[in-house]
Amino acid sequence: MTFMELLLSAKLGSTSAFEELFARYKNLLRKYSVVNGVFDEDLYQEQCVLFVRCIEIFDVNR
Repeated sequence: MTFMELLLSAKLGSTSAFEELFARYKNLLRKYSVVNGVFDEDLYQEQCVLFVRCIEIFDVNR
């Protein structure tokens, strides 16, 4: 499945599509959750919440 197909499916409520998108970006979210060499769990959780929100509000018609 392409990124756009996954995104559209996730926006329509497909759990498997969302899980695939999250799996693709999980390592990136973890990478940017390290502050001064220490993994920040709160930052990671905030980024995960923002990731979900971005999927919800992404305008695929643009």
